Amino acid sequence: MEFDIIFYLCIIAFCAGFIDAIAGGGGLIQTPLGLALLPNIPVSSVIGTLKIPAFSGTAIAVRQYLKQTNIQWSYFLLLALLSCGSAFLGSYVLTIVNNDFMKPLLLIILIALWVFTYFKKDFTKKHLTEITKQKRYTYGIIISLVIGFYDGFIGPATGTFFIMGFIFLIGFDFFKASAYAKLINLFTNLGSIILFLIKGQILWSVALPMAVCNGIGGYFGAKMAILKGQQWVRYVFLFIMLIAIFRFGYEVVLE
Repeated sequence: MEFDIIFYLCIIAFCAGFIDAIAGGGGLIQTPLGLALLPNIPVSSVIGTLKIPAFSGTAIAVRQYLKQTNIQWSYFLLLALLSCGSAFLGSYVLTIVNNDFMKPLLLIILIALWVFTYFKKDFTKKHLTEITKQKRYTYGIIISLVIGFYDGFIGPATGTFFIMGFIFLIGFDFFKASAYAKLINLFTNLGSIILFLIKGQILWSVALPMAVCNGIGGYFGAKMAILKGQQWVRYVFLFIMLIAIFRFGYEVVLE
């Protein structure tokens, strides 16, 4: 592996970790650029390799968010298990059905969410003053099953969708929503890493330096989000959703 390629990948990993720690969506940066810089490597190996830096960055970022909020671990474990199972089912369906038909629908959903977030200037704050335990579990299960399936079936911006679901449906503030979203992402990504480890499809010479850089980016991204406050995060959210909109728009219109 040429040094300059690894250098560029490390810069990409840092940026992806930084962005992902703030608003999710780091994969929108890291995955397509990683595939572009490693054209001669099998796609499965590239994806498996990129799971390592994604995991490290998320792990370090979530540690910072846990200092700002409390986690109900039994509630998290239920959602994590449901998300993992749903993601597995989504991946299985993907082996049978092509996911291209979903992209126009996702493009419309992302545009609607962007418009809503643009006009909802306080979206990162807690929206629901009270929510019953039954509703919290019901909405949490729905979020886990739907977005978990999406993660396995398509994937991009999964962290962003988790955060938005926890904010809009359950009423978490941004920091609590991010902590839950990133913990669940760790849980689901770990299953993918184990699979790629068994298949021997991880390029450690690329994965390890990228993991360090993604972790550093995740650390500073989380620190920045906490320091700047929740209103600043809204602008980053809008930026990340624009990236997702342009990506799906390109695939729907031009491919």
